[in-house]
Amino acid sequence: PDRRRPRGLPRGGRRAHLSRRRWLESALGATAALAVWAARAHAATGSAPRRMPVIFIGHGSPMNAIADNAFTRRLAAWGRELPRPSAILSVSAHWLSRGATGVGVQAQPKTIHDFGGFPQALFDVQYPAPGHPALARETVGVVRQAPVLATDQWGLDHGTWTVLRHLYPKADVPVFQLSIDYDKPPAFHYAVGRDLAALRDRGVLVMGSGNVVHNLRATDRGTPDGPGASRPWAQSFDDAVKAALAGRDDRALIDHGRLPGADMATAMPDHYYPFLYALGAAAPSERARTVYEGFQSGTLSMRCVQFG
Repeated sequence: PDRRRPRGLPRGGRRAHLSRRRWLESALGATAALAVWAARAHAATGSAPRRMPVIFIGHGSPMNAIADNAFTRRLAAWGRELPRPSAILSVSAHWLSRGATGVGVQAQPKTIHDFGGFPQALFDVQYPAPGHPALARETVGVVRQAPVLATDQWGLDHGTWTVLRHLYPKADVPVFQLSIDYDKPPAFHYAVGRDLAALRDRGVLVMGSGNVVHNLRATDRGTPDGPGASRPWAQSFDDAVKAALAGRDDRALIDHGRLPGADMATAMPDHYYPFLYALGAAAPSERARTVYEGFQSGTLSMRCVQFG
């Protein structure tokens, strides 16, 4: 990850540059705004917004955006099964900041092609979903673990749009992203996820997008977009995550370095951290439902789960 200024955050934002008083005022104001938003939604529809589930998606190669395979077909079916959200908050492995957490407040977030070496057809893809500036700004006050900076300098990176293209192909659900402060430990990311749970009652689908196992240096390039054999260490870690999820052993999943195969599976934990946001946003009583499991390229776990 980039160790320079946090990506997509204003200059001088290393420590968010908000005094405690200003941050508290922002938090209280955002909480009140969420209540007003919920009241308006209730008045407009005659019922309170439905509590949305939480999902985590192993997104794998960007080529999945235009591929027809078992994984992308399952995403398409999943999108038809999910209740329709008022908005989607995506925590993607591809928006990493350092020393601060950002939230995208664009009215029309751009489609970011943050990769190289792929066919032109992939670069031609656009995902023109609208943003939700009001709800994104209110999210600033929902997160209590650390100040959050509103920014319009990012958009929808490939961790977000390559999967939403299958889940919601019409791009008609508002989407905004929250960055991952890569300076923080796993417990921080889980705790931010706990904060984000409040948005579920506002009709927001909280989505983490990464890969439980992700090691590009050891990939098998033979079958990049289809199912294939996994490396033993990769399978061991993925199995350990599955077992911990079955028992909702969140502590073991936060302290993932102790799981078998972790030294290779999460050598760079950027793709694992979005899973912790989803895990944190799920109530302790909510069981994890496996939506998809398998590997691409030998070292990319495509595990997808839903809570609630």
